[in-house]
Amino acid sequence: MWGGSNEQEPAINKDTLAYTYKTLKQRDPACGNKPDSECALVDIKYPEFNKTQSLNDSVKHKLLTMFWSGPLTANDTRLQKFAKDFIGLSVKDTIKEPSAVYKVESSAIVIRQDSSLTTIYFSGRSYAGGAHGSNNYSFINWNTKTAKAIKLTDLFIDGYNEKLTQIAGKIFRKQEKLSDTASLKENYFFKNAKFALNNNFLITPTGLIFLYNEYEIKSFAAGITQLNVPYDQIRSLLRPNTVVAQYIK
Repeated sequence: MWGGSNEQEPAINKDTLAYTYKTLKQRDPACGNKPDSECALVDIKYPEFNKTQSLNDSVKHKLLTMFWSGPLTANDTRLQKFAKDFIGLSVKDTIKEPSAVYKVESSAIVIRQDSSLTTIYFSGRSYAGGAHGSNNYSFINWNTKTAKAIKLTDLFIDGYNEKLTQIAGKIFRKQEKLSDTASLKENYFFKNAKFALNNNFLITPTGLIFLYNEYEIKSFAAGITQLNVPYDQIRSLLRPNTVVAQYIK
């Protein structure tokens, strides 16, 4: 999946959100009986939660934004339209590049639940011509009591960013086997060659996991980068009584 964490097993306690998995699958109608490997394809798996429309809409919107480059509104959830448009694009482009088989295969999987938190892992691969496909990985951390996605500002005290970035930067340099003064200009894509955190994070029982996708901070060949920031290093920056309080001893 997205790394070597041991926190991927669900921990489902009381008052969790009920859901069932749905699949949206569309193929080029002209494919006939060809296998999926030879056919333009959109295949999306995602959870549909009972009586939690705001979360369902958030899941669908994130699945849309993973690979769709066209205009989207902030609340767009039109997966069916995306699939239809993608297949249509494939049919059109196949005339110019007959050997290209366009595909989007993505999923949203509930990886952890408890009475206050639901975490969802998104993964997908897309190919729409060119030398190689594109991979994308992301998360939703959902507060089941407020029915909202959790932001970093919900977890940290005011003015946290500079100190959190400093702590995470040291972890990053150690992980990358870089000295404290080594330049980030040569092999990384950070703005102004200065380490920065993104907003693609997962809440786990031991800390926050930040994930950088391909091309975000490194070359495509370098793949994704996972950065684990344990709570014991950022305890003083955390707000009291948030969804992570249950993990702080």
